[in-house]
Amino acid sequence: MTEKEQKAAAKTFAAFWKDKGYEKGESQKFWLDLLQNVYGVEDAIRYISFEDQVKLDHTSFIDGYIEKTHVMIEQKGLGKDLRKGIRQSDGSLLSPFQQAKRYAAELPYSKRPRWIITCNFAEFLVYDMEKPNNEPEQIFLKDLPKEYYRLQFLVDKRNENLDKEMEISLKAGDLVGKLYDSILKQYKDPSDPETLKSLNMLCVRLVFCLYAEDAGIFGSHEMFGNYLKQFQPKDVRRALIELFRVLDTGYDDRDPYMDDDLSAFPYVNGGLFSDENIEIPRFTEEIVDLLVNKASAGFDWSQISPTIFGAVFESTLNPETRRSGGMHYTSIENINKVIEPLFLDDLKKELDEIKSYKQAKTRNARLSQFQDKLSSLKFLDKKTTSIIQFQFSRNIKNPLFSRLLQTFACA
Repeated sequence: MTEKEQKAAAKTFAAFWKDKGYEKGESQKFWLDLLQNVYGVEDAIRYISFEDQVKLDHTSFIDGYIEKTHVMIEQKGLGKDLRKGIRQSDGSLLSPFQQAKRYAAELPYSKRPRWIITCNFAEFLVYDMEKPNNEPEQIFLKDLPKEYYRLQFLVDKRNENLDKEMEISLKAGDLVGKLYDSILKQYKDPSDPETLKSLNMLCVRLVFCLYAEDAGIFGSHEMFGNYLKQFQPKDVRRALIELFRVLDTGYDDRDPYMDDDLSAFPYVNGGLFSDENIEIPRFTEEIVDLLVNKASAGFDWSQISPTIFGAVFESTLNPETRRSGGMHYTSIENINKVIEPLFLDDLKKELDEIKSYKQAKTRNARLSQFQDKLSSLKFLDKKTTSIIQFQFSRNIKNPLFSRLLQTFACA
């Protein structure tokens, strides 16, 4: 279903259900119509379940539940106040949301809802259970033709995508872990803190190159791997040192006579390759095979999730974590619990205020100032042996490059 078709479907739905709303006789029809005709669910009758039993001190029934996307629905009739308490059979006074939360608490943990919707046909209140104390999002039926996307989570299969991203990202973390262990053995003093700092920076650079060749930043697929293929294992150390120097050199400052295979690499600003004092050991045949054949030719780095891989990558570079026996993934939700109140909520609020300006000239000027502000923000991660600094930069034109930088920032 195209965006235009979905808007038209939402308009038809809103017009049909205007002023309708008999709780007992029309609730199921309402939700089946919404899922099938607005959100394109082909087998809506099996997609959503109605009147599932839940045992409290008596048997109660959940009005609607979508297992695939973990959505619970508490439906009321037209005109009912969704924020007002309703007398229950046990004498308690509960709002529809509190009523749904009581049901949710009795479900197996794996089936507890991520979203709770209370609805009276004319209005939807959407509660995100990752933020249970926040005010709900309010969506009116009459506004659905222009705001249908706000209920997209009803059918959004991001959980399936997240599972795939997690699998790919954990595999990427495993590759980095093997590279880390193999290269560490080649250092003269593997226990020296300065050695570990150098190894961490080397891993960051290698992962960037692997990602860049798959994400289009380097211009061609396997460009990094094909560059290394030219060299014998004993020469790979020198080849990497030369490549890192080229990546840190602007086009105008490069040797005009350098080899074509080196000059084809782009200039990478931001300082990732600026330090020439990191210690790089000799590479063995095993390491080169792992890097060229498995990590480069054998894996697509463009499919990793920045958030998931960032956390896994941090674990790889953290000696304490590695000594404890594994990598640890911090969920997106838990990361957001930290960074949203720390700075993201305020930044989003500021951006929304700027976007609300009516005059385009004023709005664009404020957006430019906001972009300058973002370019000055710095966040330090001091949990690893090396301090990773992430800085928003106006000079980073490629969004994929920014995405990779976020990989290391989110750890």
